[in-house]
Parts: sequence; structure tokens; C-alpha cells
Amino acid sequence: MTRYREINTVDMTPAQKEVHDEIVAGRRGRFGGPFQILIRAPEVCRHLQRLGEYLRWGSSLPPALSELAICLTARHLGVSLEWHAHAPLAVEAGVPAAAIEAIRTGATPSFTANDQVLVHRVVTELIDTKRRARGHRTWHDRRLLHGDRKRTERVSGAAAAGRAGTLPGIGTGNTARIPRTACQLNEAPG
Repeated sequence: MTRYREINTVDMTPAQKEVHDEIVAGRRGRFGGPFQILIRAPEVCRHLQRLGEYLRWGSSLPPALSELAICLTARHLGVSLEWHAHAPLAVEAGVPAAAIEAIRTGATPSFTANDQVLVHRVVTELIDTKRRARGHRTWHDRRLLHGDRKRTERVSGAAAAGRAGTLPGIGTGNTARIPRTACQLNEAPG
């Protein structure tokens, strides 16, 4: 049972319909996921959608790194909806499927690309230290390899990836339907 009923476009207020149409016309091309919940506060929905759209498609980060950061954050927060949406995108973008499966199960992933190793280390350190980059090596490596802009985008991307899990009742509970064929974060594939 879901906590919120889905809002049909016919039942939307003019402000909700405007935001809905903006999302559908954008890069996502569809309306779903956390937006079905967020649309109840149209301006919140609009701003979070724009931030997410920028971090996924407009930033200087390549898709593999952006999707990896999203998956790491979704796994940490236990947000199955976000995981289900982004794990296949990470693999499609070039993150090894075995690494994504290791992240899902809580094992240590293995990467062949140095930038993926770095993203894993940075995001994991931010999570483990409660969002503080304490490791001088990690901070220095990020700056040398990616510069201040990419470093800021990566940290912002990791934070935004958890947006569904940090807003009360969105993504952390049974707020949206995930296909029964989807492998949940805490169950074995199969």
C-alpha cells in the first residue's frame, strides 16, 4: 500500500500541471518517481527537478561518475526507488555491472577506471564521515584530477542523489511502486 495516491493530470492544480509538463518536456521525458510525491508542493518539485536535471545532464561530470555517485548514495540511504532508477543507468554509462552489484549487496566494488575508484572513495568518505572530507589525500586527489568545479559538482551530486531519502516520507518508505521484477537493495538477485 502506498502512502500517497497518484495524482492524475486531470486532478492537478494549474501550478502542478505546469511543473508536470516542464518535467515531461525536459530530458527525463516522463513524470514519475519522487516527482509524483513532490508535485504536491509544485515549487519544491520544480527546483529539485531542475537541480537533478542539471547534475545528471548539465554538469561537467560524465554520466558514469554521476550515476555511480547516485547509486552509492541511494545504497547508503536505502532508497530502493532511487536505486532501481539509477543502477541500470550506471551500468549503461560504463560502471561495471559487478561493481554495481557489489554496492547493492554491501560488498567492496572493484573498478578498472581510476575516476570511478576516486568517486567511490570520495562519496564513501563523505558518507562515513558525515559529509566531511577529512582525508587529505582524497581532497587533494579530487582537486588535482578534477578541479574545483567538478569537485563541487560531485559533492553536490552525491547530496542531491539522496534528495528522495532526505525529504520526509519520500523514497524511504512505500511511497511509490517499484516493479516486482526489480531487485531490492536488501534481497538477493534473482
